Amino acid sequence: MSAKKYDRQLGIRTVGLREWNGQDQYNRYEATPYEALERLFQSYRFGRNDRLVDFGCGRGRVTFYVHNRFQVPIVGIEAHDKTYEEALDNKSSYRLRARHIQAPIRLKYGLAEHYEVKPGENRFYFFNPFSHKVFKKVMANIVKSVETHPRTVEIILYYPLPEYKRILQGHSFQMINKIKVPGGQDFREKFLIYRFSPPAAG
Repeated sequence: MSAKKYDRQLGIRTVGLREWNGQDQYNRYEATPYEALERLFQSYRFGRNDRLVDFGCGRGRVTFYVHNRFQVPIVGIEAHDKTYEEALDNKSSYRLRARHIQAPIRLKYGLAEHYEVKPGENRFYFFNPFSHKVFKKVMANIVKSVETHPRTVEIILYYPLPEYKRILQGHSFQMINKIKVPGGQDFREKFLIYRFSPPAAG
């Protein structure tokens, strides 16, 4: 199924790229392919108590896809003003088709490193939205939240950068799964799942 057909089913528009000129810490908008998401969720699941934060959510493809499939609360964070406005438009049209799903969707405008991680948030998604320097700050915020409110958390990386992996290892996150995308032309077309379980979380 084409990306446009997936979009139509969800009532959203997420196809296309957007360069971010003059910004070297945040990367261009490019949505995770739907085929890759289908492959990921053949083996990865969200439970009813999970809470997802989609860092660099763009126009919201992952946000709305996961919400529709698993019906869990989600926060999407986007720092590009026009892309954020498009995500809000998508939320409005998506909600017309998903009135039956009670789990909330919150879209936040701002820099990822400024987002205050909430105690219940335990799943975090990244498709290389920003530099490793920003990722390092975001991870520090996640770790601080886990130290304050102990819980098991998982990081989902698509198209993982080596620098991202090193930062996670530095925080004692353990890789628990590697999911390759069928037909990928690049060895980096895969998902890596990392988990951190503090002693207090069992």
